[in-house]
Amino acid sequence: MTDRALYVGLLIAAALIVGILYLAFGQLTVKKLRKNPKTKDLLGLEYVSGWDIINVAQALAFPSKWSEKLGKSSLSFIYANEKVLAENTTKFDRLLGSAFYWLLIITGLSSALLALLNFVGYFH
Repeated sequence: MTDRALYVGLLIAAALIVGILYLAFGQLTVKKLRKNPKTKDLLGLEYVSGWDIINVAQALAFPSKWSEKLGKSSLSFIYANEKVLAENTTKFDRLLGSAFYWLLIITGLSSALLALLNFVGYFH
């Protein structure tokens, strides 16, 4: 087995885990937040169906200082409101959201890096 095959296998496994976490976080946390009148309009801009799940996960995963900076920008309507979400979620919800978000980001960036390394001939 080559290094490239091992890396691709790990990325496929990570992508499967991300998919499972996406479904779990969406059903356990975001569904509850969509039904809550205090939070349903604070989940951020939904580009496509389900994007609010990623917005909520990002808000719960980012440190508070980062969320404050995003909230002060002119594009703050794009992002979910971290303070209100933190008040209306459990510690488990925040942990699940953080795990999902960071694994999603790491998997995506690693896939792009692997494609770039393959393109420049690193695995030859």
